[in-house]
Amino acid sequence: MEFDYDLFVIGGGSGGVRAARMAAGYGARVGVAEEFRFGGTCVVRGCVPKKLMVYASAFSELFEDAEGYGWQVGPRSFDWSRFIAAKDAEIARLEAIYARNLDLAGCELHRCRAEVTGPHTVRLASHGHEVRARHILIATGGTPFVPDIPGAHHAITSNEIFDLPHLPARVAVVGGGYIACEFAGILNGLGARVTQLYRGEQILRGFDDDVRGHVAGLMRAKGIDLRTETDVARIDRAEDGLVLTLEDGARLAVDCVLYATGRVPNTAGLGLEKAGVALGPRGEVLVDRWSQTNVPSIFAVGDVTDRLALTPVAIREGAAFARTVFGGEPTAADHSDVPTAVFTQPEIGTVGLTEAEARREAEVEIYRSTFRPMFHTLSGRDERMLMKMVVRKSDRRVLGVHIVGHAAAEMIQLAGVAVKMGATKEDFDRTVAVHPTAAEELVTMRDPVA
Repeated sequence: MEFDYDLFVIGGGSGGVRAARMAAGYGARVGVAEEFRFGGTCVVRGCVPKKLMVYASAFSELFEDAEGYGWQVGPRSFDWSRFIAAKDAEIARLEAIYARNLDLAGCELHRCRAEVTGPHTVRLASHGHEVRARHILIATGGTPFVPDIPGAHHAITSNEIFDLPHLPARVAVVGGGYIACEFAGILNGLGARVTQLYRGEQILRGFDDDVRGHVAGLMRAKGIDLRTETDVARIDRAEDGLVLTLEDGARLAVDCVLYATGRVPNTAGLGLEKAGVALGPRGEVLVDRWSQTNVPSIFAVGDVTDRLALTPVAIREGAAFARTVFGGEPTAADHSDVPTAVFTQPEIGTVGLTEAEARREAEVEIYRSTFRPMFHTLSGRDERMLMKMVVRKSDRRVLGVHIVGHAAAEMIQLAGVAVKMGATKEDFDRTVAVHPTAAEELVTMRDPVA
């Protein structure tokens, strides 16, 4: 069979773009199809615009904190439309960079939907004809999940929150994962009255229990009405907004309902089943450690595989795929000890095992400290940081580090290097503290608490 491309990538997000550019660098003929905007979820309606929103929402507290340092802060207000316009301009700039980099690498761009029609064929929706590719890479990411309840069509998701025409005054955020908690903090900081509803016993399932409890307490202290073991039965339109009927019969009037109840792999309608590609129960593309499916010519990377849904992981998977298939250097992406951050307010930084996970594997020691950071000694805010270290007793190796507080994301990136290298508690202890900082607590915790 003659091929139009050596590689055809479906999805122009971070993982697909990295794979396409690297494959082209190895001399491959590469085509890329993206039906929405290049940059994917992270750039267009995920990490980047969300972080800009976090920055915007943090100023409400910073204005208050400034008074403790002698600043006289006058009347202030937030202009949603002005912020959205600035955000849109930045996203457009980044999208253009993604498309330009693909073009400069020699990739052929197709701004349309693409569907797999066979092990080596892809149909392009823009003109309806098929192209032939030696290898096909699925990198279509994930999509928000909304439960099928009466009135669900009245709700929005994290896709639409960035394009609302105005800031709603009363918001119900449904969900307890990191996306729900991040947007609850953002909307609260921007001035909305936020009620967060989660059906589980505690938010942030999968994170360390101390982290979960610490963040939940601080969210409530900041004014978020966080209700656990609570779920929505139906949503109805009312004269002045929306009315949620909860499963216990209670009713809640709001202007906007944001569902952040998780994401599922974006594989619907891609034709993968017809091509013989095996999918998992959530619609995820099943792959081996080389990101290869059961159809040898078809691969998948990123959130669509439902392995570890993080942008930097998708980039690593895309790079490993390109090295393996086109670079002659078999490479498997490493999914262990991946540091990550959650931009709750305050934010979370975490790497390695939780205490519960570690205890299932070995006997451990726990080092934990909560303290008022120096910044709040004059601001007067009663907000405490949490730092926690999980250490295996047998060899003193640090299995996990968990931080809650200002700049936790910045700290965990470097702590992640140490954990990845197999640092011991004594390696941390031998490191001289940087004073005065919050991060110095990581190298000054001496006595285990458990």
